[in-house]
Amino acid sequence: MKIEVLKSKIHNVTVTEANINYIGSVTIDEKLMEAVNIVAGEKVQVLNVNNGERLETYVIKGKRNSGQIEINGPAAKKVSKGHTIIIISYATMSLKNAKIFKPSIIFPNKKNTLV
Repeated sequence: MKIEVLKSKIHNVTVTEANINYIGSVTIDEKLMEAVNIVAGEKVQVLNVNNGERLETYVIKGKRNSGQIEINGPAAKKVSKGHTIIIISYATMSLKNAKIFKPSIIFPNKKNTLV
């Protein structure tokens, strides 16, 4: 049996830009991506703390140490600049491996950077 478990979580970051005129995705500061083992193109779930919206999209690598968190394309109708979001990715694995797996979770500061 395989189950889906939390793999990576970027908790409470601030959206720095919301651009409806883009093909879609979420752009994340490369340093934050590396800190939680998220790769470009990976499917993620975006949870909007301000209004409860939830959406799925894929990741684009942003400029390292920029604090960049951009919501692009149609998702910009659900998330606005200045909103607080949580970004989550999941992995599928055996129940045995899931019992010992440790997800990567970070809590960036108000500037979307790690201290």
